[in-house]
Amino acid sequence: MRLPRAPRAVKLRAAGLSTVTQFSRSLIAWHGRAGRRDLPWQGTRDPYRIWLSEIMLQQTQVAAAIPYFERFVARFPDVQRLARASLHDVLRLWSGLGYYARARNLHRAARVVARERGGRFPESVEGLVQLPGVGRSTAGAIAAFAFGRRAPILDGNVKRLLARYFAVAGYPGDAAVAAQLWSLAEALLPRRAIETYTQALMDLGATVCTRTRPQCLHCPLRAQCVALRDARVQTLPELRPRRPLPLRRETWLVASHGGRVLLERRPAEGLWGGLWAFPRLAGGGRAADAVRRSLGEQPASMRRRTPFEHGFTHFRLRVQPIECELAAQPAGRLPRTRWMPFAEALRAAQPTPVARLLRAVLSERSARPARRVPTPAARGAVSRRRSRAAPA
Repeated sequence: MRLPRAPRAVKLRAAGLSTVTQFSRSLIAWHGRAGRRDLPWQGTRDPYRIWLSEIMLQQTQVAAAIPYFERFVARFPDVQRLARASLHDVLRLWSGLGYYARARNLHRAARVVARERGGRFPESVEGLVQLPGVGRSTAGAIAAFAFGRRAPILDGNVKRLLARYFAVAGYPGDAAVAAQLWSLAEALLPRRAIETYTQALMDLGATVCTRTRPQCLHCPLRAQCVALRDARVQTLPELRPRRPLPLRRETWLVASHGGRVLLERRPAEGLWGGLWAFPRLAGGGRAADAVRRSLGEQPASMRRRTPFEHGFTHFRLRVQPIECELAAQPAGRLPRTRWMPFAEALRAAQPTPVARLLRAVLSERSARPARRVPTPAARGAVSRRRSRAAPA
């Protein structure tokens, strides 16, 4: 992957500002007073731990990522252990963190590093972006923290900080605006203490220059911040142009028999790839007919559960669960499905809405009175009593 060069005009304009040197100095000094220094992936040059943390922090806040990071390094303490693991084990540990393509790319990248590079991570941004799931900003952070390289970063927090400090108009997701922000990020790099500077950028954006209720009075850059001077902090950066999110609909089959539930392993590519979820029923027609076609027999009981929605970045998913109980386990089998004991199903790698629905079903089953199944001897005794009681 060839990295784009910064537009010269923007780069020169940033370099010509009298605040360029003061920008990095102020940030580094602030980090010494108020920056975060006790995160579990800090205080190390281990590229494996730094890479793992940076992948987890894509689209995820620090507080949510910490317990997942700690579980991962306990289970997979180095890249070779992660490379030898099955994708299912990786997805199971990742369950609940969301954006599951990150976990699949994490596993693929670990195998590239372990098998093709002898366990050694690339040290340059250009080499790091060749790994699955590593973009330019993630590569810059890894290069800075693990190898001390002068490389810019531009995650969401840094985009917001720079857009306000320089009053950069436009939505940061647009290519032209992103190019301008990259130019500024590169021009502002200090000659020394790149690790501290990079962490300070992240921390200031995450804890002070926040999206809502920014703490401008505590910001070390407030004296030169153009957005603060012009009373534009609340309007910068500009929001993504609002477009209605498309709505997708799915009907899920929540089938159980005895203490087992039917789950389907989603294909490796696509939504929730490699995770266990409820089978989807084909749309159209009566739900009872669709259930019978899928299972090959009529369920003993069936009901529609309350539908719910789950939001994704680019669409909303509306799910109608159809819960049914079977008198016997069907002889036939749907593709990629398994009848799992409930306890095993709860431990399987699954997306959050599936886990939430599964727990609700199990909770309701536990609250029901136990159904007593008569033994053959008991059934015979009942039959004899009924025959004696029948009129002649």
